[in-house]
Amino acid sequence: MLFFTELWERYSFYSMMAILTLYMDEALHFDVAHTGQVYGAYTAGVYFLPLIGGLLADRALGFNRAIIVGGVLMMAGHLVLGVESLTFFYTGLVLLACGAGLLKPNVSTLVGNLYRDHPELRDQGFNIFYMGINLGAFISPLTVSWLRLHYGWGPAFMSAAIAMLLSLGVFITFNRHVADAAVKVEPHAAEAEAISREDARSRVITLMAVFVISAVFWVAFYQIFYTFTFWARDNTLTSIAPEKFEVFEPLAVILLSPVLVAFWMWLQRRDAEPSTPVKMLFGVALVAAAFGLLAYAAFNGGDHGRVSAQWLIWANILIGLGEIALSPMGLSLVNRIAPPRSRGLLMGGWFASLATGGYLAGYIGGYWQQMPHSRFFVMVVAILIATAVPLSLMTPQIKRTIGRSQPVPVPQ
Repeated sequence: MLFFTELWERYSFYSMMAILTLYMDEALHFDVAHTGQVYGAYTAGVYFLPLIGGLLADRALGFNRAIIVGGVLMMAGHLVLGVESLTFFYTGLVLLACGAGLLKPNVSTLVGNLYRDHPELRDQGFNIFYMGINLGAFISPLTVSWLRLHYGWGPAFMSAAIAMLLSLGVFITFNRHVADAAVKVEPHAAEAEAISREDARSRVITLMAVFVISAVFWVAFYQIFYTFTFWARDNTLTSIAPEKFEVFEPLAVILLSPVLVAFWMWLQRRDAEPSTPVKMLFGVALVAAAFGLLAYAAFNGGDHGRVSAQWLIWANILIGLGEIALSPMGLSLVNRIAPPRSRGLLMGGWFASLATGGYLAGYIGGYWQQMPHSRFFVMVVAILIATAVPLSLMTPQIKRTIGRSQPVPVPQ
């Protein structure tokens, strides 16, 4: 049920993201720098507000009500965004960001809570859930591109409201299946009291390091919807609509997730499976390789002319592999080691790391027209390496914290 709730929510998000920069460039006539500022601020809002949404769910609303209110706000945001006016444009973005802040962290928290009594299945559960995210991300650019080309910007933006209606319909109709997972952990519950204040502090500090790794990854990832779109339109030998290139990254996640999960299980049976933080750093390395590939393409003709579409396709595939290694593992890790009463808040912290990455993606993307594309791609590689190498030194500390976080079963 949560798989399909998230599938349609992510469809709504990625359909809008697929055409957002094109709309600002071609319809609103923003320059690249201003487009980057709005893009970065919106992405930051979508992923920073879950910090507040998670806190509200922990302390007041509860998970179910937070998800429903968030879904309604997102539906309204898509309808408002479809009115082609600058005022409605900004209003729609605000509604969408507020809605995502309530919905997104709390759906992810419910997924983790399903495995309170079976923590060994949590990683696999999040991998299945993550497939829903990427199915939505795969379908949406194809659909919204067709609507944009045939009916214009307004209907393309408004179509995502239907996706949110489907998402809410699934969640409300089948909510009984996650009733136990939606029960909050009270202050004096056995699960909460089993963790000392010192242990809770250590867990939070460890998660802060994980959030930094995550933020750096998303700085690069969110170029897919910004500078990659301009690269596809202006520097690629193709007649394909630029937003359609965005399907290759989620397609890679969908097709290669079972392969990578099977590989981790094969290593696990041989006691050689890498730890979660090592998997996440591996994801950063794959994304650095993707940008290195594009830098090579830019050096060989892409700086001022057009090059084969294969370069962009393979870069997206590498980023998809990197996402498999980092994002579902990060979601699982946060749910596993966060102190029980702060799971919603710290799941919001995970999304705040996406907010930081999204905002910086917009800021860095503002340099797209100020330097050769090859230098831009090399700059992103340098940022990834410069942050990942020092953080790799913290992996022993992260592994120790994971080892100490033995789950406490919830009384039946």
